[in-house]
Amino acid sequence: MSEQAALPLVVVLGIITVLMVRSREVSWWQATLIGLFGFYLALTPAVFMISELVTWIIARFSN
Repeated sequence: MSEQAALPLVVVLGIITVLMVRSREVSWWQATLIGLFGFYLALTPAVFMISELVTWIIARFSN
């Protein structure tokens, strides 16, 4: 799957993930959707921004 094709899927799965987390009820199939969201997110250019953000947060709190 190309990056351009994965982006709409990431948006949809992201919205579903946020709604599931807000409901505070996550079953096995919902956890599978969250895993798929992470997998498809890794296929987008957003992975670089997320990686930088995580690195910044870790550096900020480790000092």
